Amino acid sequence: MYTRKISFSDVMVVPKKININSRKYVNLNTQYSFKHSGAKWEGIPLICSNMDSISNDRMYNELGTHGIMSCLSKNIMSFDTFFLEKDTYMLSTGTTDKDIKRIDNLIDSLNPKFVCIDLADGYFDHLLYAIEDFHAKHNSKKITLCVGNVVTPELVSGLITNYGVDIIKTGICSGHHIKSGTEYPQLSAIIECKEAAKSAGGFIMSDGGIKIPGDIAKAFVAGADFVMLDSILTGHYECDGEIIQRDGRLFMNHYCFDSKDEKTVMVPFKGHVHDTVKDILRSLMSTCTYINADSIYELYENGGFILKQ
Repeated sequence: MYTRKISFSDVMVVPKKININSRKYVNLNTQYSFKHSGAKWEGIPLICSNMDSISNDRMYNELGTHGIMSCLSKNIMSFDTFFLEKDTYMLSTGTTDKDIKRIDNLIDSLNPKFVCIDLADGYFDHLLYAIEDFHAKHNSKKITLCVGNVVTPELVSGLITNYGVDIIKTGICSGHHIKSGTEYPQLSAIIECKEAAKSAGGFIMSDGGIKIPGDIAKAFVAGADFVMLDSILTGHYECDGEIIQRDGRLFMNHYCFDSKDEKTVMVPFKGHVHDTVKDILRSLMSTCTYINADSIYELYENGGFILKQ
């Protein structure tokens, strides 16, 4: 027994009667207040993944000029070359003893606004133990806690209500977990988890499956409060990787990792990330215009999907 689940490529956003004359009138800046930390945040709710090859000082510093956050890799050894501002970064950590020691030291030295406890599969009990340990040590610091990754409403609700989590990172192996056969189509994960998060007073961060700018808009229409960017940011000067020429075309080595596989793949070289970001923002503003939404929040309020044939 099963029901059909959908990914970004299965749907298109339905256009509506337009009262907005130009995309220049769309405001992508969004404001959130977090239930458990009591903190407030304002910015464009896009965030660079903590994937090693794209999470570095060059990418962070460039994205920050566009108002885009970065979830910084747990493997970054020094932050001396980062121009850190509290509203533009999130520290990430795993759940090993080494990870916990590192994040405790960073919290003491940086006093961050956001921390993400990040597992590719958030259904292990040791994630819950790590959350409890985090609160026991750092509850007085009013840090907004992000946790992932999960794809079911029950766990989303439980993490927010019972474990003091404000942001749930949603997505399990979207589109590339071939060997184990485990995956949950990303659009369905967002849609199904959104109401659970909203009812509990928390937020959803879509993580995975973003291939083109239109996928970002679809994630917001489905109910994401934040959208994490990963493969769409690969292949730029700002990434870590060797540029290689093959058959007259430029490629970049990209190291990728998920819960089961580690490998290096070749991705097309895309130049400076500045141009990609401008394209993403323009595309997002265009989608807002097509469905008569003057903000990202109204993408969810006004938007709808049709299934492709």
